[in-house]
Amino acid sequence: MIWRAEWLKFRTVRGWMFGAAAAVLIVVALGVLAATSVTMSCMDGTHEVDCPAPPTDSAGRSVADKFTFVHRALDGDGSITARVGGLDGTITYPPPDHDEIVRGVVPWAKAGLMVKDGTEPGADYAAVMVTGSHGVRMQSGFTRDRAAVPGREAWLRLTRQGDEITGDVSADGAAWQRIETVRLDGLPATVQIGLFVTSPNGMTVEENPQGGHAVAARWTQATAQFSQVSPAGGWTESLVGYSDYRTTWEQAHPPGHTETGGVITVAGAGEIGIDSENGLAVERVLTGVFAGLLPLIVVAVLCGTAEFRHRMIRTTLAAMPRPVRVSVAKAGVVGVVSLLAGLVAVAVTLPVASRMLRANAVVVLAVSWPTMLRIALGTALLLSLAGVLAYGVGALLRRAVPAVVAVTALLLAPPILAVTSVLPPDVGTWLLRLTPGAAFAIQQSVAAYPQLSRPQTVADGYFPLPPWAGLAVLALWALAAVAAATWRLRRSPA
Repeated sequence: MIWRAEWLKFRTVRGWMFGAAAAVLIVVALGVLAATSVTMSCMDGTHEVDCPAPPTDSAGRSVADKFTFVHRALDGDGSITARVGGLDGTITYPPPDHDEIVRGVVPWAKAGLMVKDGTEPGADYAAVMVTGSHGVRMQSGFTRDRAAVPGREAWLRLTRQGDEITGDVSADGAAWQRIETVRLDGLPATVQIGLFVTSPNGMTVEENPQGGHAVAARWTQATAQFSQVSPAGGWTESLVGYSDYRTTWEQAHPPGHTETGGVITVAGAGEIGIDSENGLAVERVLTGVFAGLLPLIVVAVLCGTAEFRHRMIRTTLAAMPRPVRVSVAKAGVVGVVSLLAGLVAVAVTLPVASRMLRANAVVVLAVSWPTMLRIALGTALLLSLAGVLAYGVGALLRRAVPAVVAVTALLLAPPILAVTSVLPPDVGTWLLRLTPGAAFAIQQSVAAYPQLSRPQTVADGYFPLPPWAGLAVLALWALAAVAAATWRLRRSPA
């Protein structure tokens, strides 16, 4: 009965209903506007062309998958062993002067052994490798990463047994240390197994005096020597993920492999991991949520303050002399209305804006369906919890203007200040851990992965908390606000 009464109160105030509708319209309108204002093009030599979509992995995520692969077919179970060393390479125009080409490797240059479901970019894989500065590691599925031992030379072994791939490392080829066993579901009977080398762009981060930073990328190439390879012979070379276009430098230093005296030298460039660069993140079309939250916050605050302003709260408590139930019902109605508004806004904005972007030849980074569901449902829950928080703060303070200012400062200001680098990086990181603004992590489609070469800071749009943990921070704030408002209602109804 109390829930029905509170819903009737909400529904009869036209301004509140219009405010909820305005939140939906703002999110949709700004999403469509963002989709129409974005353009994207790439260069093929001297010609401007539409940008190609990055390859996708088995989960449907956009990935970077570019490397030199010297491989052979493996039917059924088996293994490959090699001593990997001589990791060296080329870095073009590194700091501080950016005026010469030098020898060396970037920290995430990789050379090692790989099992891969074919040679198409995006095909599933597992690999054990030495790296430029991060020691020996085992990586798989574009996101999994396990550190083993330091060093840039080692004996490596990769073994397949059914869908399980095991990586081992040794200092002498006799005593082996297990790194990890991973499972690659759905591997065919015949896979490709062999040697690989890749090297991501060298990144320079230049701090701006006004805040933020600029990232400059430079081409690099790595080479590695593989000796005492077992099994030997029967190799095929594939340049996985390479385009037809080559710079003058790449033409003079092509990727590939040579074999002399049982030593195979492999040269390659590229990246293996989640792609966060070559397209637009899908959550960009939901930036209107920031503006759409404003009318929703105002409506929720007014729901919390109206009966105190009009001195009607005593009448409500006389009809239902249980402050806790009254407070929970009011917060619940606000939360449900905000949730419905969020669901409608997301259900319209995501497909419409994404379709418009693709029609304009803008590459939208692909994500898995669980990630897309999390973004859609999580955004609606964000609006719902924001409404509950705003109601709680309004009912606690009992004054609309201070409550609106407080909720806006807690929820919207931290992500804006952190991402625009107005605040020092450490301050921005902690704000997005402790304030309700942490909830916007629920919209992030590409999480930070330590094995990627690009900076992944708050200023680059990466939230410090996992998506659901960030939303939980907002839920705790909303719960605390409603609890505090209920406590005050019990102590002082008027």
